[in-house]
Amino acid sequence: MKAIIPVAGAGTKLRPHTYTQPKALIPMAGKTVLSIIIDQLKDAGINEFIFIVGYLGEKIQDYVATNYPDIQAHFVRQNNREGIGHALRLTRPVVGGDEVFIVLGDTICEYDVAAVLANPNSMVGVKKVDDPREFGVVEFNSEGTMTHVVEKPQIPKSNMALVGVYKIRESDQLFECLDDNIRNGIRTHGEYSISDALDCMIRKGVKIVPFKVESWFDCGKKDTLLESNATLLKKFGDKVICHECYENTVIIQPVSIGPGCTIRNSIIGPNVTIGENTTVDSSIIRQSIIGTYANLFDIVLDESLIGSDTSIRGESRTLNIGDNTNIDLG
Repeated sequence: MKAIIPVAGAGTKLRPHTYTQPKALIPMAGKTVLSIIIDQLKDAGINEFIFIVGYLGEKIQDYVATNYPDIQAHFVRQNNREGIGHALRLTRPVVGGDEVFIVLGDTICEYDVAAVLANPNSMVGVKKVDDPREFGVVEFNSEGTMTHVVEKPQIPKSNMALVGVYKIRESDQLFECLDDNIRNGIRTHGEYSISDALDCMIRKGVKIVPFKVESWFDCGKKDTLLESNATLLKKFGDKVICHECYENTVIIQPVSIGPGCTIRNSIIGPNVTIGENTTVDSSIIRQSIIGTYANLFDIVLDESLIGSDTSIRGESRTLNIGDNTNIDLG
């Protein structure tokens, strides 16, 4: 079994942060989106990973090499972003005929990975959504077997959406369907989608069974990223190395503060993630994500997303600014 994690996307909905940082490396509850995915799969026994990289791909490679030297990592580059289906097709020489476990690089879900791996069928993760028109939609019969998959249908026949987790036993059939779709120019909304490939597999007689995920955290936009951060902080618990190390400071859990931070005369929390080597002085921060090597002085922040290497001094604001920014609100 090989894990495939596509992380080649530009993350345009999280601009300006993703101008300098891949979406998968944005801090989340003391981790990153990518580390949460890798840890889930590693804990279930998967040790060989294929990362599909593109935009800022060298940062993904450096992160994996530094934080996961024990895994067998392959990197496949997608120079032209033509959809997830196109990205997956590039991995065929590395996959060979092995089974694959695909998790999209902005997808954090709670589910029993070991149980999915033990199931004898190919499986895809699904969750009920209010508006299925924005997702790949799964239709299945009374026996629980998938009968049809449609990408972003205008008139959905089901409210069960694909969440971005796929265990495929018949990888040869998956790649054959991807080849057919690309050769014949079968695109949906301008891209080669994995939904079309799954539907092709079903027509060829492959049995695919959906499984319901317990939770699905959206990491693609600022507001939902902050909501997901708050939920995951409660799940992973308080991660403050030393409560007494911060001078005249109140910590309201749940909070995650990275190593090397200097915090004084401040109130931090609830639901705050602060990256390593950040300085906070005379500030109040709640419901926010702060990057690494940031400097915050005399500021009140609520529901804010602050990039790395950032300096802010001033008064209360709600901000969404990228890396390497210097702002004085005084």
